[in-house]
Amino acid sequence: MPKRSLPTNFVIHMTQHKHRTVRVLLSAVLGIALVAPTAMTPLPMPPAASAAEVGGVDARVQATIDKALGFLKAQQKPDGGWQTEKEPPALTAIALKAFSQDPKTGPNADFVKKGYEKLLSYQLDNGGIYQDLLANYNTSIALSALTAANNPAFKPQIDRAVAYLKGIQWTDKTGPGPKGEKVADEKNVWWGGWGYSRAGRPDLSNAQMAIEALQNAGLSKDDPAFQNALKFITRNQNLSEKNDQKFAGDDGGFVYSPANDGESQAGVILGPDGKRIVRSYGSMTYAGLKSMIYAGLTKDDPRVKAAWEWIGKNWTIDANPGMQPNDPKLGDMTRYGLYYYYHTMARALHVYGEPTITDAKGVKHDWRAELSDKLASLQQADGSWKGEKKWFEDNGVLTTSYAVLALQEIQKDLKEHPAK
Repeated sequence: MPKRSLPTNFVIHMTQHKHRTVRVLLSAVLGIALVAPTAMTPLPMPPAASAAEVGGVDARVQATIDKALGFLKAQQKPDGGWQTEKEPPALTAIALKAFSQDPKTGPNADFVKKGYEKLLSYQLDNGGIYQDLLANYNTSIALSALTAANNPAFKPQIDRAVAYLKGIQWTDKTGPGPKGEKVADEKNVWWGGWGYSRAGRPDLSNAQMAIEALQNAGLSKDDPAFQNALKFITRNQNLSEKNDQKFAGDDGGFVYSPANDGESQAGVILGPDGKRIVRSYGSMTYAGLKSMIYAGLTKDDPRVKAAWEWIGKNWTIDANPGMQPNDPKLGDMTRYGLYYYYHTMARALHVYGEPTITDAKGVKHDWRAELSDKLASLQQADGSWKGEKKWFEDNGVLTTSYAVLALQEIQKDLKEHPAK
């Protein structure tokens, strides 16, 4: 294990891992642990008026955020973090990002500064910010949190984290993994992707976390890391026109990984002709759309167009579309990773820059109003959100942070495209 180095200039996210610690961050990225669905009894907020009836979308969003941040503040540990000793630092990082982006709190609040000090205590000599496992997930989420602070004093730590993430991306320059894993050229489906660390196959969930973190840190769209990532992103899309993998269909949506002839948390079936159909699903399609734009693609690119069409045809805020309602082993999977879905959706739609989505029936939807109303309706009396136990979305810190970050994307989009 590399030695941790504490900075001296504090201004202040189908394989199954064996450890509970792994499941925590797998939740943050639609992880792979196969856990039976758990029935939940949510404590919803009292019935509320729609966004339009309480002074507009923006007012409703801020009121929902305020209550949520009150819950999150109460969950901070005495040492400044939001995770227990057995949990990864990404839980602290994701909460810090939510507070840093809130104009009423900001990164200079004393309790936020203390949180950043705790987070950076996990930075290692190699630049990664993690504890034992899930190096990419943790470092990516931590990097995004550090950039949200907009603190020049963090630049050395940010630069080291950027270098670490670029160093574990699968290319011909990546050193062999612990089991001898190696990528020789672009023909390898791992090319340009990220896995849990420098071991094992990459997936789109890991990749989109790293891509977003690097974008947050100011990496140019022309950087080789993004251009290599674009090759990997394209191989996750069901678009045979652009995807050179045999499994590629033509619905325009995205899957979990191109490895092993295509993997999807939504499942794989055989078509009438015997071809494997790797199902597209919502959270990965939004992840793919966002990542393509970060890597420099525009709305005119066929890959972006196809993803946008899939989103319109499968528009819903009630479930993670594509996930199966009657899986033979797992039952109703449509709410698995639901808050990860909301968070990724909001980020992707804001980046895309179109406030109105037209569904398969031709009905237009202002996604900001619909998503903010949905999240408000699901918020519990204490200000938190809780989802299914699967992928650790029964953890209030994680799901509440997801929800706040989604709402903050709505706020940003409303400033750029005011509601009509």
